[in-house]
Amino acid sequence: MRSFYHFLLTYRGKRRPDDYSRLADWAFQDHTFPKYTKDYNEISNYLEWNSPFPDAIRVFDELWDEYINR
Repeated sequence: MRSFYHFLLTYRGKRRPDDYSRLADWAFQDHTFPKYTKDYNEISNYLEWNSPFPDAIRVFDELWDEYINR
């Protein structure tokens, strides 16, 4: 299974950004984002300290469910 970050990149660069693409674009620009982990807690903790927008953790949870179910 690929890392969550690589899964997240599939949502980058939308013409009409939504919350998923906003999180993906932000993670791409953030050089300290945990790019190689597959651990929910590591990413969740990182977002709690570095949340790019108010609903980022909710968006992450939704995307994580999709990531796990693939």
